[in-house]
Amino acid sequence: MTGVPPSHRASPRVYRRRRIVVFGALALFVAAVTTGGVYTANALNAEVPEVAATVEVPDVAAAPAAELDAPDVGAYAIGELDDDGLLAASDADESVPIASITKVVTALVVLDAKPLGADEQGPDIAYTAADVQIYWQTIAENGSNAPVFQGSTLSERQSLEAVMLPSANNYAKSLAIWAYGSEQAYLDAARAWLDANGLHDTVVVDTSGLSPESRSTPSDLVQLGRLALRHPALASIVAQESAVLPSVGVVENTNELLGTHGVDGIKTGTTVEAGACLLFSGDYEVGSRTVTLVGVALGADTHPELNAEIAGLLDTTAAGFHEIDVIDAGDEFAGYATAWGDTAVARAAGEASVLVWSDTPITIEVDARPLALAVDGTDAGSITVRAGDEVVEVPLALDGTLEDPGTWWRLSNPGGLDPQSSASGPAE
Repeated sequence: MTGVPPSHRASPRVYRRRRIVVFGALALFVAAVTTGGVYTANALNAEVPEVAATVEVPDVAAAPAAELDAPDVGAYAIGELDDDGLLAASDADESVPIASITKVVTALVVLDAKPLGADEQGPDIAYTAADVQIYWQTIAENGSNAPVFQGSTLSERQSLEAVMLPSANNYAKSLAIWAYGSEQAYLDAARAWLDANGLHDTVVVDTSGLSPESRSTPSDLVQLGRLALRHPALASIVAQESAVLPSVGVVENTNELLGTHGVDGIKTGTTVEAGACLLFSGDYEVGSRTVTLVGVALGADTHPELNAEIAGLLDTTAAGFHEIDVIDAGDEFAGYATAWGDTAVARAAGEASVLVWSDTPITIEVDARPLALAVDGTDAGSITVRAGDEVVEVPLALDGTLEDPGTWWRLSNPGGLDPQSSASGPAE
């Protein structure tokens, strides 16, 4: 036999070994190439996860507590026009006679039936012998009054001026009868109006308040004052120091505080049972804002005494308001940092100030959104400032960019873009 000597021939077992080694190495090579390709594809195509913000919420110091010069009278209450609560009060829910403050109800209920714009005169009212009779009856009752003549004519606005400025009882009754047909019809409408406006502790039994059974509470009266100021025609009338009325002449406002200590309304009242009373309002500049205070004081011995007490209350209450700048545009409230080194901050995209009374606390809430790829100026959430009932929101904007980490970082940080990788570790 020629060829390879028997001693040099490979046995079938050797060939099998060689085939196993060769194909095994080939499989390992293919597996390595395949695994690397999958890793590379996964790394390069992985979605950039959102980055949570690190939030910093600053504390805002409260303003000093207000120190009020509270009036030493029978009862009082004071509040703000745009807030239904009370800032301060004494015996706020005590029912007391309210004298001619009753005429504020009369005016508003008449205006409910006969609407009048801020600058309108309204329809003419022809006064008759019946109105003259009401006038003489008022004099007999020793009530406040203004002259009326049969055949005289006043507009609705002029008639309201006769009611609200010199506090003429006779014009209050005549005007109510003109609007509703009779005094009883007016009283029925007034009671319905009081109920509809939530003045459940206010009772009127006449148009003028001469009766001590026309009663209310300081809390209700502050709300009544708000309603008066929110009616443009009535608010402008009660702010007048005087008016000239046809056939009547000049009538003066009985509110002697008008034009002092910011006072611009609303209505005086005086009877033996009620004492000296005043439903008042005043405007005050606080920073860039105007605060309107509404209050009432009842049961003083004289109006000069009452006016001095109210002046002290108004001055110290107004001084208790503060406009506080809480946020300036550009203030930093949150930060972002990615695993690959990008950083950015979230800044206030506007400013915020709040009006606070006394030491009302101010709180700041920051809602900074998680962000992934983001450019400068991206909406990053919002800031909410709260002070009492006032709420101000300011948007947050990103200052900086959060970019893709790039090919090298992706390939050199296995699992680096997997939000779970750092927490769970390698799979086993």
